[in-house]
Amino acid sequence: MGQKANPIGNRLGIIRGWESNWYGNRKDFAGKLIEDHKIRAYLNARINKGGISKIVIERTLGKLIVTIHTSKPGIIIGKGGGEVDRIKEELKKLTGKEDVQINILEIRRPELDAMIVGDNIARQIENRINFKRATKLAIASALRMGAEGIKIKLSGRLAGAEIARSEEFKQGRVPLHTFRMDIDYANVFAQTVYGKIGIKVWICKGEVLAKRDLNPNFVGGKSDMSERRGGREEARGDRRDDRRGGAGDRGRGGRERRG
Repeated sequence: MGQKANPIGNRLGIIRGWESNWYGNRKDFAGKLIEDHKIRAYLNARINKGGISKIVIERTLGKLIVTIHTSKPGIIIGKGGGEVDRIKEELKKLTGKEDVQINILEIRRPELDAMIVGDNIARQIENRINFKRATKLAIASALRMGAEGIKIKLSGRLAGAEIARSEEFKQGRVPLHTFRMDIDYANVFAQTVYGKIGIKVWICKGEVLAKRDLNPNFVGGKSDMSERRGGREEARGDRRDDRRGGAGDRGRGGRERRG
């Protein structure tokens, strides 16, 4: 079948949780699903430059809880929290609910978030920056922040070419069929004067061996991955130092015997 499954949907219930947490019966399931889509579409359009990664929606006993994961919380919060209050009132009108709560979670490492990486590349392409330069910078930043691998695919009239084509940039490892691998995925569009350009981003953050909390607001895992990676590098460094020290002692010993 090839690699046609969405890497996020493929891992739901294994190492990833659902971004909509609520129960719906036959009567109200469709209505809640459409409402979720309206909330996400509205917030993404309303906070266009807010660095939004994902929007988690929870419903409990008539209460609507919207959690926005963003790399720029200051833009969403606004001065003195006024912007959040305005967004809350607008969501009340949109959904017709009185009890609406908005939570904002900051993404500490936006270079490891596929949606933010794709959005940054799209903005640069819209500003007429060369797509190869923007893509290579994103790959270098992700690998520098501890990603095990990253793959970016761009499709469309790249650089304004007459014939649309696809180009793929890959570095490191991105095993899409390994369920334990924490792979973040996003599909973003750049609207240019010569048409739309599609951008797909896959970022491999490492292997998850322990049981992970499936709460979509869980922000762990990245730090654990970096700690595991740092521990391995320290161990490798110690082993290298030991080898060098032994070789040096042997060399000095040899020179002393010769002397």
